[in-house]
Amino acid sequence: MYFVLFIAVLFTVRDGVLGDVYFRRDVLFSADAWRSLLKGFWINIQVFLWAEGIVLVWALVVAIVRLLPHRACAPIRLVATAYCDLFRALPAVLVILIINFGFQRARLPLLENFSTMQYAIMALALVYGAYVAEVYRAGIDSIHPSQTSAARSLGLTYAQTMRHVVVPQAVRRVVPPLLNDFIGLQKDTALIFSIGIFELLSRARFINNAQATFTGYTMAAMLFFIITIPMTRFVERLQRRDQARMRAG
Repeated sequence: MYFVLFIAVLFTVRDGVLGDVYFRRDVLFSADAWRSLLKGFWINIQVFLWAEGIVLVWALVVAIVRLLPHRACAPIRLVATAYCDLFRALPAVLVILIINFGFQRARLPLLENFSTMQYAIMALALVYGAYVAEVYRAGIDSIHPSQTSAARSLGLTYAQTMRHVVVPQAVRRVVPPLLNDFIGLQKDTALIFSIGIFELLSRARFINNAQATFTGYTMAAMLFFIITIPMTRFVERLQRRDQARMRAG
């Protein structure tokens, strides 16, 4: 359906001003241009996959820390809360710039040998870790307290209760919102062009400058479109299945 829509738009604007600006056929059907863009897009995908893996683990740790029950844990809960507030308040592109250029200049121990791509992954993981931690926390809070009470009455420690009873149920409940966040993460990998990584957006801009057109951006948008739309449909399918299961229950 979307391919048919694209072809219809292409034939509608091909002979007008918009056609020259966004759909120049010599660029749009250039094998060299597509080859370059695909190489750049592979960098975006690698950044996305690494950041996603880190976020899944890191955000769960932050969420559990924010829910630690004892008064002695108040300082660490405060640190976790401050982390979430800080990185949810900052634009992702600003965090990328601060971490990449700031950490390179500061030469921090253990981080001074990181590459630009690794700094980009770290920045995106920190930003989306704050968002996903809140999703995890909401899922954990949605588990009825009787589940925790029953587990503790059977002799399980707090850590065992979280690991074997609460977290598995919470994760199943938050899969759709988690996937929504990862759709946003996949799109935000385009922001790493701001620190000089020659990824998809940088290559599209290079094509535009060389050919005096904006068709490179159209081609880059198509690649993101191909990835994002199936993920969106998959999230909707999971949401419908979850709603059907809840209605059946």
